[in-house]
Amino acid sequence: MSEGARKTVAVLGAGTMGSGIAVVMVRAGHPTLLYDISESGLARGIDTVRGFFETGVRKGKITQADADAATARLRGTTQISDLALADVVVEAVFEDLTLKKDLFGQLDEIVSDRTLFHTNTSTLSVTGIASGSRHPERVVGTHYCNPAPLMSLVEVADGRHTASWAHDATVSFLEGLDKTSVVTKDRPGFIVNRFLIPWENRCIDALESGLGTRDGIDAAVKSRLGHPMGPFQLLDIVGMDIHQQVATRLYEQLREPRFFPPPMVERMVAANDLGRKTGRGFYEYDNTRLFGS
Repeated sequence: MSEGARKTVAVLGAGTMGSGIAVVMVRAGHPTLLYDISESGLARGIDTVRGFFETGVRKGKITQADADAATARLRGTTQISDLALADVVVEAVFEDLTLKKDLFGQLDEIVSDRTLFHTNTSTLSVTGIASGSRHPERVVGTHYCNPAPLMSLVEVADGRHTASWAHDATVSFLEGLDKTSVVTKDRPGFIVNRFLIPWENRCIDALESGLGTRDGIDAAVKSRLGHPMGPFQLLDIVGMDIHQQVATRLYEQLREPRFFPPPMVERMVAANDLGRKTGRGFYEYDNTRLFGS
């Protein structure tokens, strides 16, 4: 990547999605600021990014020199004022409309008027989030499929007032990340979660009813359907708390029973069996790094 093609990217939120998106940015050559209000959350997010590249080196997928160069592009901060020079802001915080609107409103006072605002929402209205900014024309929905470093698809959804220049610049930027863009409407769940959440719920139902075992269902999905990982492997990366939040929010908006999370989800969340990040979900883990092995 040429120097001129590099953008300063700010990623808001150091959780599962934020840290995964940060991996994507530094791997593509962009200096990246990872922002979180929590020092401990930020430290975990930075560790996740480093862990991804350490795993890549160990598996021979990347050289140590390239891994070092990528991680050197990452800097963490808990001060939103540090994001002043960002060319692209990617918001990946908790799915709360007020929180997202407030963040974009704060950033209006900090960044350039031409800074692109990307929201990684998958359940909230892009238009609603954009209303928090005095420049809604520069806000675009960019939903990265989870896990972001491993999945090529990004859903692009314009808000009601998104400008054509912002849409075009966003698609071009995503191409530079080696991502495949699919344009969708600003509707709950977009394309992927409209299909994925009900399917994951049915897989959980199948496990709970004894239709198949955890390993059997994962193996069947990978070998017969060609998925890169089974549903329970994926859910352990996403986190059961996140699945519960997304599924519940889609149910509240669409009122279709297939979106409502099965009872097992509530029990697992109550037990803190959230997946890799807590060391136990459908599987157990010695390494709690989200992309570790």
